[in-house]
Amino acid sequence: MSNTSAALDIITYGEAMAMFVATETGPLASVGHFTKRIAGADLNVAIGLARLGFKVGWMSRVGNDSFGQYVRDTLTKEGIDQRCVSTDERYPTGFQLKSKNDDGSDPAVEYFRRGSAASHLSVADYVADYVLPARHLHLTGVAPAISASSRELAFHLAREMRAAGKTISFDPNLRPTLWPSRAAMVEGLNALAALADWVLPGIGEGEILTGYTKPDDIAKFYLERGARGVVVKLGAEGAYFRTGQDAGVIAGQPVAKVVDTVGAGDGFAVGVISALLEGKTLPQAVARGNRIGALAIQVIGDSEGLPARADLDALERADLPNPSLHAA
Repeated sequence: MSNTSAALDIITYGEAMAMFVATETGPLASVGHFTKRIAGADLNVAIGLARLGFKVGWMSRVGNDSFGQYVRDTLTKEGIDQRCVSTDERYPTGFQLKSKNDDGSDPAVEYFRRGSAASHLSVADYVADYVLPARHLHLTGVAPAISASSRELAFHLAREMRAAGKTISFDPNLRPTLWPSRAAMVEGLNALAALADWVLPGIGEGEILTGYTKPDDIAKFYLERGARGVVVKLGAEGAYFRTGQDAGVIAGQPVAKVVDTVGAGDGFAVGVISALLEGKTLPQAVARGNRIGALAIQVIGDSEGLPARADLDALERADLPNPSLHAA
């Protein structure tokens, strides 16, 4: 592959799946009608960053099937570079079913991804000329969980980008059922987090991964292992941030009605990453993360609520000049 990706801002990788969202409430077994959408934590972040005008490259494998074509069509529609997405003739594209809830609670999700094309991702999919010119690498904890070979790719990407002096963000996105054991998950994800500049756990995730219950202790855990900044998501309360010099809480964005909680963390990551790459301060980045996370949970679908640049700019112009900051 020729070195034509120097203009890429962000690289990420992982598994995308077709997602069938119930159009009626109730147990999945009794639902008769679904709407097809796209799902995948890293792809949600790629979509959100692309909509904000960043040049994003996403690496994966898809099957030679209708779901794989659906993933490719989505990448084309969203303007995401797919030169490092390969079609695997041997294995299928995964899919999932998601229930519809009207009470704001987390929906039920059933995955059909075992043995998928993306689960066969490996270091063989790494293309240095494609990855290394990018400014930033975003990793989630999902792609390393789908297989041992995909996990090796995650670490290879992180070490190569770190050696090249590029920045790395990491969102743990815990998927315990995909790991051999809870201990393996904790060890693997903390090792990956130690290679990142910006670590973005939820408060529950942080407790599982570090053993600490307070946001400042969770943040210190990752700062001591090499992170430059840690943001602990606190749900409706907003988010706690900490660097070596500064710490605080940024209040959450009020939401009138929660429609679909899935994708909130990915929207938060879009806000934080985009703002930091634009040179904004970490408090400003967290405020944007809260805003986009709040937008994401007000619509059905994992990425449908992620804003275009013009929409985000209008919201930020209409807001107060400074985020609501409380010293920690």
